[in-house]
Amino acid sequence: MADYDKIVRDRQAAIRRQMDDRRISIKQVQYDGQWDSPSTVLSYFPADRDKTPATMSVASLFRLLETGALPADLLSMLLPTGFQIVRAPEEIDHDEMERVARDYLAAKGAAHHPDSPDGREISDCEDRDLDQRAARLVAVAA
Repeated sequence: MADYDKIVRDRQAAIRRQMDDRRISIKQVQYDGQWDSPSTVLSYFPADRDKTPATMSVASLFRLLETGALPADLLSMLLPTGFQIVRAPEEIDHDEMERVARDYLAAKGAAHHPDSPDGREISDCEDRDLDQRAARLVAVAA
């Protein structure tokens, strides 16, 4: 049976590594997240790689998202594979959305053409291209 606490703690450690790579300081997260001291943030994202993070509460996740103290793509690492945290769009440029959607659909149709690299099947290179186009579509919608 899966140890969900361990999975989440391991992902929190991965978030800390990403924070370090992106130069997001604990002080910055503490300040933006409106915590009085860095101790809570450090308990969730310890600097010592050998230290086990405290499992983050839903209230803390809410706080990090609400205040923008950490980017949603980092916090999405806490979720099961295939899920992500995205902000609902306030306004959508429908013309740009149509352009990007048509671009994706055209590439998808071309990938199923008998003359494409794997014929009617989607090849690895076409799959990577479609993934990039789909990510662009999601980005335009966000």
